[in-house]
Formats: sequence, C-alpha cells, structure tokens
Amino acid sequence: MQEIMQRMSEVLHLDVLLQLVLAVLLGGAIGLERELSGKPAGLRTNILICMGATLFTALSVKMSLGRGDPARVAAQILPGVGFIGAGTILHARGSVTGLTSAATIWVVAAIGMALGTGEYEEALGAALLVMVILLGLGYLEVALARQATRSHLTVHAKPEAISLEELETVVRRSGVDVTRIDTRRENVDLVVELDLRGPKRLHDQALIALLHHPTVRSVSSGE
Repeated sequence: MQEIMQRMSEVLHLDVLLQLVLAVLLGGAIGLERELSGKPAGLRTNILICMGATLFTALSVKMSLGRGDPARVAAQILPGVGFIGAGTILHARGSVTGLTSAATIWVVAAIGMALGTGEYEEALGAALLVMVILLGLGYLEVALARQATRSHLTVHAKPEAISLEELETVVRRSGVDVTRIDTRRENVDLVVELDLRGPKRLHDQALIALLHHPTVRSVSSGE
C-alpha cells in the first residue's frame, strides 16, 4: 500500500501539491498576524511569497535531475524577495516603518524554500518561531513603550493646505503616541505644538516624516 501511495504521489506530483498547501497554511498564519496589525504586507502577500518560494525551489530541484546545481534557480528567489521587501520599507514616506514587514517577507521566503526541499519540520518550526516573535515580542514592546522617552515638537505649516488630523496621522504613523497637541496662528503660519511619547528612535522618525510633508515649513525639537 505504501508503495502504491508513493507511486501515485510521483505520478500525480502530490508532493509538490502538499508543499504548496503547507505554504498556504504557514504563510497564511504569518500573513494573518501582519494583516490584523495593519501592516503593508498582509495575508495575501505572505501566502503568495511563501507559495512562490516553495514552487521555485521544488522546480529547481526537479529540473536539475541530479545533473546540475539545484540552487541556481532557488538562489534567484532572494533578490526578488529583497525587491518586494524594499517596497514595504518605502511604503511610509519619510519614516522607516516597514523593516519588520520586510524581514517577515524574507523569513517567509526562507520557509517556502525549506518546504520546497522537503524540510517540513524545519519550516514548521521556523513558522512557529516567527509567530512567537511577532506576537510575543509585540506585547513586550508595548510594555517597554510605557518606559519610553518624551519629546516636544514645534511645527510651522501652511494653514490653508493641511488639517490638524492629517498632521497627527503623519506623527502616529511613525509609531509614537501624541499625548498633547495645541495650535496657534503666528504670522502666516499655523504653529502646532506636539508632545510625543515613545522610543527615542521613533521620535526621530516622526520628525523626519513631518519634514518630508509638503505643507510643513519647519520642525523644531527644542533640543
């Protein structure tokens, strides 16, 4: 019976189909966490990347037929994934907020390559570790954020071309919390006073994001 099932698997290519199904499940589990977190690379992106990496790797092994180097095709996966990861980093203008999503894409591709070579235990273990890191360390980051530093920004902007909600959205997209916001008119400018709370590196990113906004004339941190 085992020989018959093995023969059917070879004839119908069920081994590759099984790998693709596992790629959907593992890539989907990681992608779901990204989707629920509102990240640029979500459910469908991670599933397709994991499936693509799996299929390319499996086909690479099959096309070599023991006479060539099966890593030649699979090696081209990494530049392609790097290009997609760069797109997620550039998703937020003026703010480096997509590094975790880019790293997740990179690891999801590695999981797909492991599935394509039949290393199922390694692929499953890696997927579980990724989920632990994304979920578990997320709570740790929130706890650490309570001990975060505070800063004050003074923004001079064109009053007719920007709304207070838009400016606040730009700041919050950098990952910091806005604890207080005040506005006033000063000559021809709208002056916005912002009190921020969060990790020091995110304060710098919020400042850069504001400087890149087309309606902002200047930003001062008071330091």
